[in-house]
Amino acid sequence: MIRVLIADDQALIRGSFRVLVESEPDLTVVGEAGTGAEAVELTARESPDVVVMDVRMPEMDGIEATRRIDGRARVLVVTMFDLDAYVYAALRAGASGFLLKDTPPADLLAAVRVVASGEALLAPVVTRRLIEEFTRVPARPVVRGLDEVTGREREVLTLIARGLSNTEIAAHLHLSLATVKTHIGRLLAKLAARDRAQLVIAAYESGLVTPARGGDVRPG
Repeated sequence: MIRVLIADDQALIRGSFRVLVESEPDLTVVGEAGTGAEAVELTARESPDVVVMDVRMPEMDGIEATRRIDGRARVLVVTMFDLDAYVYAALRAGASGFLLKDTPPADLLAAVRVVASGEALLAPVVTRRLIEEFTRVPARPVVRGLDEVTGREREVLTLIARGLSNTEIAAHLHLSLATVKTHIGRLLAKLAARDRAQLVIAAYESGLVTPARGGDVRPG
């Protein structure tokens, strides 16, 4: 059973998410929070597997709440199109996924399961928004471990930053899916990244990929 905490300042949205989540036999809601502070408190008390987190909430926003939440709980940020500028901040704060509120219900449920399994959810549209936000970040921190990354691993990392799935990476590089997963596992270890979303951040911050016109990325 996947334990879910819902954090949103609108009671109607919390209720709708609760009904949706609890319609599935493998999912259960362990709490609802109307503020970021409540989300942090309830997460510490209820130990959910996934926190479905809104960005704009009173007292403490979803970005700060994500930063304060124990790493054992995975955060899936769900917000509106006009909040795309928060993508970078949310992922830097430790979010494992980012969805828009107009996402179909079935996709939201799938996202909860993906994040709960330890994977990161980063759709290509979100990757493009992340690149746009990255262009507004003036300084790049040093990415430790990049000097240990092999040439092939850099290719894989670049494709991850472009939003490609494991299957698409395998086809692009003419590798088996198992080999791609092995490369990703090594990247996670070498770059001390928790999940795929953190690999994307590392690719941008290291300059391995750089923003190009049209919201795409190119090798740095």
